[in-house]
Amino acid sequence: MRTLFASLALLLSLLAAPAYAFHCPVDMAEIDAALKEKAQTLSADVLAEVKKLRAEGEALHKAGKHGDSVATLAKAKALLGIQ
Repeated sequence: MRTLFASLALLLSLLAAPAYAFHCPVDMAEIDAALKEKAQTLSADVLAEVKKLRAEGEALHKAGKHGDSVATLAKAKALLGIQ
């Protein structure tokens, strides 16, 4: 029975990884669009932090660390008021 649950958990984790991989580019595009729209209204500190998080998220995505990328990009989205 434990083997069945372990196999199921492994299968679910393998299926989740591609979902995260496809989520990253969508998040980056949303951030880019919001930056074009809101860049003039953001403080310099917030703008710098969003750009830093955006770059880190892209680097993590390219490194195959999609879960970390999604989390990092979510921080940038939160600063921009994107849900």
